[in-house]
Amino acid sequence: MEMGSVIPFEDLNFPPEPTTPTPTMIFPKIEPKLEPLDEFTPQSTNPNSNFSFSFNSSSGFSNTSPQLNATSSQPPSLNTLENVQGSDESGVHSEYYRISELFRTAFAQRLQRHGDVEAFEDPDCRAIIPVSNDSQVSDIVIARRKYEKRSSELVRVTDLKPEDEQYFRDLVRKTRMLYDSLRILAILEDENNQHLGPSRQTRGRGDLKASQMMREHGLWLNRDKRTVGAIPGVIVGDLFLYRMELCVVGLHGTPQAGIDYLPANRSSNGEPIATSVIASGGYEDDEDAGDVIIYTGQGGQDKNSRQVVHQKLEGGNLALERSMHYGIEVRVIRGFKYAGSSSGKVYVYDGLYRITESWFDVGKSGFGVYKYKLVRIENQPDMGSAVLRFAESLRTRPLEVRPVGYISLDISRKKENVPVFLFNDIDNDCDPACYDYLLKTVFPPYVYQHAGNGSGCECTDGCGNNCFCAMKNGGQFAYDMNGILLRGKPVVFECGPHCSCPPTCRNRVSQKGVRNRFEVFRSRETGWGVRSLDLLLAGSFICEYTGVVLTQEQAQIFTMNGDSLIYPSHFAERWAEWGDLSRIDSNYVRPAYPSIPPLDFAMDVSRMRNLACYMSHSSSPNVLVQPVLYDHNNVSFPHLMLFAMENIPPLRELSIDYGMADDYTGKLAICN
Repeated sequence: MEMGSVIPFEDLNFPPEPTTPTPTMIFPKIEPKLEPLDEFTPQSTNPNSNFSFSFNSSSGFSNTSPQLNATSSQPPSLNTLENVQGSDESGVHSEYYRISELFRTAFAQRLQRHGDVEAFEDPDCRAIIPVSNDSQVSDIVIARRKYEKRSSELVRVTDLKPEDEQYFRDLVRKTRMLYDSLRILAILEDENNQHLGPSRQTRGRGDLKASQMMREHGLWLNRDKRTVGAIPGVIVGDLFLYRMELCVVGLHGTPQAGIDYLPANRSSNGEPIATSVIASGGYEDDEDAGDVIIYTGQGGQDKNSRQVVHQKLEGGNLALERSMHYGIEVRVIRGFKYAGSSSGKVYVYDGLYRITESWFDVGKSGFGVYKYKLVRIENQPDMGSAVLRFAESLRTRPLEVRPVGYISLDISRKKENVPVFLFNDIDNDCDPACYDYLLKTVFPPYVYQHAGNGSGCECTDGCGNNCFCAMKNGGQFAYDMNGILLRGKPVVFECGPHCSCPPTCRNRVSQKGVRNRFEVFRSRETGWGVRSLDLLLAGSFICEYTGVVLTQEQAQIFTMNGDSLIYPSHFAERWAEWGDLSRIDSNYVRPAYPSIPPLDFAMDVSRMRNLACYMSHSSSPNVLVQPVLYDHNNVSFPHLMLFAMENIPPLRELSIDYGMADDYTGKLAICN
């Protein structure tokens, strides 16, 4: 791995004093390129002032931000540009060619006098909402401290070895898993506080609380360096539900601004440099053709996202031009509305783009805007946003989109709630279509004769925290109101056939079966694999790992006959990683209750199986195995339920940690 400064200029953190007296001028505050899909709207602040957020009953939060004033000299060309920008709208077109010429010459004049370079504070400094002290999750947060500014050192990470790539990928995954766990728990606490009266209601968003807690404990990634190009551990197509998560992993460093850049006053050569942009159609002059983007600069919009004044060549606009000048690529994240997201939108990392052109133009509203042509660098994986659109079309018209390769449009033969596709465009193998589809695990009859099978809750109006089944789970339910697994446990007790609660009970999740559309597909790497056509949210239920349960004696006989067996005791206990707060809470203890004995049985999947049997093995899986009981209380024979460990984009392969390679040869015989 080689890491070095991208622009090897002399350190000029403080520009030299001008040789001649300069007039005092008041500059308007630069507004970041805001994203219309975001509710959270922090603003840049003066470096010498305090920035604070406070909750109020009307909007949920408010902010206070001082007007930015600066004393600086201004070159004549930029004075002229400001005069044009403040002129009557009718004169825009007559000034167009003159402004374009000024745009091309402004940089040389500006850089001749370093004192002319405007200094702005890091736009995400202190822009995190404090967590209310009456929340259980917020009790974990240490005392607030003054955050250090982001690093001003630009680096590029290259020549990573496979083990380095795996390390960074694991680091990003663990960080995102912790973020999702904190966010889900914070939302649940807000829901619980609503039952305690108006004085205990909290209006903070879980995504903001989670990011603040992680920042308090120094768990934000890539803050010690500003990475140009790809972020180690983040791959093209990774999907995020919240802007703050982009900040946590270091993919985009500003909570609200669409252009992330190193300010001029912190750059080694006194010039701003852009590192990433978010393209979400927030400006009417944006044009997005996928591999080519016409990106509109920042500034000039009112609160209704209407262009009302001319844009200026400063801040992020200047940074994009300088990145073009030095040939520095930028990361592009696309943001758009998405029905399958818990936030109503998604942000997808689509790879690296080069800025090939920049110019000043008259926008659709009649005001001057800066435009930049971004061209995607070749030989990168498919854009995640394009994959999302492709998966959406597959869900409704698969044969039209992919007329060749489908062997079956439902190998479950209508046993599942939704069809399970079978796709192979590599060879003639159609093996998964030759087996009986097993919807639920088959246990020996004596399992259901276990003492206590007739006990259940009596919550006829719906289950609460005092429910008998909640008590069996340790005093609280394992799921939130949306069926998301809150924390992994040795075993989860769901309400079952002996309970009086209705089918809509929040404690009936995995027993309801598959809810998303899946595809078993032929893979050159894993033989057979599984992928979803829907977005799988972190903590959401996927399916059950089914088979015919055998005792150890029966398993020995089946093994001698060469049949394929799965040993649940060999599955890695990845459930313990979901909801693990040990990185921010030194008192965190891994859940040990409810406890179960070692799983001393095998599962025969040689003749009957479901889609889970085709999931691939990975030492860094995105799916965990959670033991669940609902139709009986024999803790020695739980159902093996699969849940997502992260937000899994459509068409990304699902993987499980099966344990040691020599322990799951039966699985390899199926998938490879």
